[in-house]
Amino acid sequence: MTTINPYDKQKGQAKLARIPIKIEPSEHFLPKPDWIRIRATHSEVVGDLKKLLRSHNLHTVCEEASCPNLNECFSHGTATFMIMGDKCTRRCTFCDVGHGRPDPLNPDEPVNLAKAIQAMALKYVVITSVDRDDLRDGGAAHFAECITATRKLTPKTTIEILVPDFRGRMEIALDNLSKAPPDIFNHNVETVPRLYKAVRPGSDYLWSLQLIQSFKARFPHIPTKSGLMLGLGETDEEVKAVLVDMRKYDCDRLTLGQYLQPSKYHSPVDRFVSPKTFEEFADFAKSIGFNNVASGPLVRSSYHADLQAAGKAIT
Repeated sequence: MTTINPYDKQKGQAKLARIPIKIEPSEHFLPKPDWIRIRATHSEVVGDLKKLLRSHNLHTVCEEASCPNLNECFSHGTATFMIMGDKCTRRCTFCDVGHGRPDPLNPDEPVNLAKAIQAMALKYVVITSVDRDDLRDGGAAHFAECITATRKLTPKTTIEILVPDFRGRMEIALDNLSKAPPDIFNHNVETVPRLYKAVRPGSDYLWSLQLIQSFKARFPHIPTKSGLMLGLGETDEEVKAVLVDMRKYDCDRLTLGQYLQPSKYHSPVDRFVSPKTFEEFADFAKSIGFNNVASGPLVRSSYHADLQAAGKAIT
């Protein structure tokens, strides 16, 4: 048996070898429909942005999670920064971010992040992270430090944070975030509760909802946001039930997108949801009180987040 160094970043088969519900490697894949089209964009801007990120020792979820919109967003000079390293303590079966024992937090990261945002002249930035279950507050204090450093260098930049569930440690996490609250608070529910054990091992549906509600209770003026991936085996009825739950737990904004399988070792795609169905979900979400909805096959939680924050429709 091969011994795995716990500090190594595990991807694909190595990452998913020790999950509670095993996945049989896919031998056949559902053919992608015409509406799943990713425009290939190659430009000097993409290469220059990657060089800038590396020079500041920064990671983006765009790269680590193999986002289908990477080239489009990088070409427009935007990125979703991933703080606290590139090794996650969870083994979610939908996600391509590597698993492993995380490295210690980099005390220079908040300043490096702020300098990169300043160099890119970003008016809107999304800051996310890996899960850091090894930290008592799940990394909430580090989020606050990154927000503080960014506001010091670029005070006019709008900051959205896309946070993990902090392993249910709501009070200590929110106490730390209260030191430097963001402009938009985002936490993804990801899928329906029936699929959590298979798709989000180590996570809890109620924790996610309670985190959104607890933040909103502390900061009623700050928009809350969450998202779902579709195509993991959920039913339309289950999707609508989750949307109703999100509103009950004070979620203001919503993103809905198509799940795409990162490798044959990840959860398979159960279905490709049609653009018409995405439109129907958007209509339903608006009817129950979401004030902004981005719903479409290639929508991701931070895709055109600046436009969504401005109240513009994203599909």
